[in-house]
Amino acid sequence: MSGRAQLMWDEAVTGYDFGPDHPMDPVRLALTRRLVDAFGLDREVDVVAAKPAGDSTLRLVHREDYVEAVKAASVDPRAADAAYGLGTMDDPAFAGMHEVSALIAGQSVGAAEAVWRGDALHAVNFAGGLHHAMPGGASGFCIYNDASLAIARLLELGAERVAYVDVDVHHGDGVQAAFWEDPRVLTVSLHEHPRTLFPQTGWPEETGAAGAEGSAVNVALPAGTGDAGWLRAFHSVVPELIADFRPQVLVTQHGADTHFEDPLAHLAVSLDAQRAVQVACHELAHEYAEGRWVALGGGGYAVVDVVPRSWTHLVAIAAGREVEPSSVIPESWRAEVFARTRQLGPVRMTDGRWPVSFVGWEAGYDPADRLDQAVLAARRAAFPLRGLLA
Repeated sequence: MSGRAQLMWDEAVTGYDFGPDHPMDPVRLALTRRLVDAFGLDREVDVVAAKPAGDSTLRLVHREDYVEAVKAASVDPRAADAAYGLGTMDDPAFAGMHEVSALIAGQSVGAAEAVWRGDALHAVNFAGGLHHAMPGGASGFCIYNDASLAIARLLELGAERVAYVDVDVHHGDGVQAAFWEDPRVLTVSLHEHPRTLFPQTGWPEETGAAGAEGSAVNVALPAGTGDAGWLRAFHSVVPELIADFRPQVLVTQHGADTHFEDPLAHLAVSLDAQRAVQVACHELAHEYAEGRWVALGGGGYAVVDVVPRSWTHLVAIAAGREVEPSSVIPESWRAEVFARTRQLGPVRMTDGRWPVSFVGWEAGYDPADRLDQAVLAARRAAFPLRGLLA
């Protein structure tokens, strides 16, 4: 198995563009890629462009009629069928939508194939993590669910246990739905509580279908959760589940929209805490999955200040060349930020909170604390189904 990581990248993924007024601005992808280069990380990974996912691959998760509807809207956006979630405010149709969505999906599928076959130990597709797309419809800025497709491809290649950990601020509903009945896939999502945020799913009681009980775990965090609470929740749930499940591959989704500057949600997490969870996922992959790690992007709408820094840290961790949080960002990148956006870019790779501290679950819990109530609800709903103590 190669010790080098793969970075999945094709410049054409920046064509995933819902228009100038949409929050998912593709500049976030371009700026991340340039920041990776500015720190020389492109020399530490194998940069690979995989082919787009073909119809047979897309049908591992998506219904044929939905794929045909996406193709039709891609040729003529006016033909978008809202019954499939297309042509809506969240998912406006645009020319070439099928092609670029299939390309992003292909990068995640290619990442999974590379890790499974031993071509790379880790693989990153920060353009991916489009976790809301359902088998028969678009949702939440997501056309094809590349995360689900990567997992389905791993199963097709012979994987018997795949763990998926989603730390996006929004519930990983599409991935949960895709594997709701499949005990081979453990889905764990930490997200803002469905009472206060789209997609209004991800309740602790959602634990998997009959025959797959305990295969879905949901930690629904109260609005306003900050670094210490977020890290406490992660470490109080995820490591124990991964240790029990012992996946052959760990797939993680690293939406950057948990950040306190993100305009679409209500958590208060820093870049430094996001980096700490990335490090933890890397360590879990090595401890329990023989190092096999597929890391994806996801949401994130502070497209200059947050997303590029968060995902550059992710690439660096996968490459084994971590960027120190105190590092000054190269002026060449900040100049490009201004040229592209007329905004001033951040100066350092930190929000000034590194190292981030938290209190682990083993120290006990406060039943009156809202964060601890969220963790308890998740553990009590799912852990006994897996034979674990709540």
